[in-house]
Amino acid sequence: MSDGREPRGIDVSIPSPARLYNYYLGGKDNFAADRVAAEAILAVMPEGRQVARENRAFLRRVVRHLAVETGIRQFVDLGTGLPTQGNVHEVAQEVDPDARVVYVDNDPIVQAHGEALLARNGNTTFVEADLRRPEAILSHPGLNGLIDFSRPVAVLFVSVLQFVPDDEEAAGLVRNFRNALAPGSHVVISTITGSGQDEEKVETITEAYRNSTAPAVLRTRPRIERLFGDLDLVAPGLVPAPEWHPDVNGETAGGTSWVLAGVGRV
Repeated sequence: MSDGREPRGIDVSIPSPARLYNYYLGGKDNFAADRVAAEAILAVMPEGRQVARENRAFLRRVVRHLAVETGIRQFVDLGTGLPTQGNVHEVAQEVDPDARVVYVDNDPIVQAHGEALLARNGNTTFVEADLRRPEAILSHPGLNGLIDFSRPVAVLFVSVLQFVPDDEEAAGLVRNFRNALAPGSHVVISTITGSGQDEEKVETITEAYRNSTAPAVLRTRPRIERLFGDLDLVAPGLVPAPEWHPDVNGETAGGTSWVLAGVGRV
């Protein structure tokens, strides 16, 4: 990491998706194993850094869009990853300082960074929990201390469902959270796709993550669409991340098609 020290209780010889993503974005919170795995992907997929930036830009746009256009003031970011520029609470609280944000992740390094970042922000908190245990998350006092589920909430599955390989389990997770939400709430999904991509690149990505702390699956477009269940997809539907409301916050269209993104309304 940036100070060269290895955290206790963490096997830094195994790549972590959060730290790989951090590396793609130019961060320093990663270890040698993460850099080796990331460079193996970048060797056949040099656009990898751009893909990460596009996904991050989508996150910023969708949070701002939901805050401005739908008036949502509550956000739950699942599998948040390591903090970087344009975090959810920074975007939402720029629109309204009273906006409330709960970050959820089970990576202890993410937790340490998140808690340090949020130490002086009373409208934001971090919950250490596994995405695969939605009941534990939804009943967590840290979540319920900030989020009022009788009012609209935005639940963000941004670049996280690819780490839940089973389609039924992934759809079930979305459904569990969706069932807890009030009318007017929104569910955001972005995930990497194998549809229309080079097979060698897909295999390299899959192999790299197979050896990480969280194997990944690159779903086809129809499989991603099914993750939304009975949610109503809002315009423009499920599209490449750079094409989702590209002009919001000064972002422009055009880019890769590796990440498909969409928003469903409850």
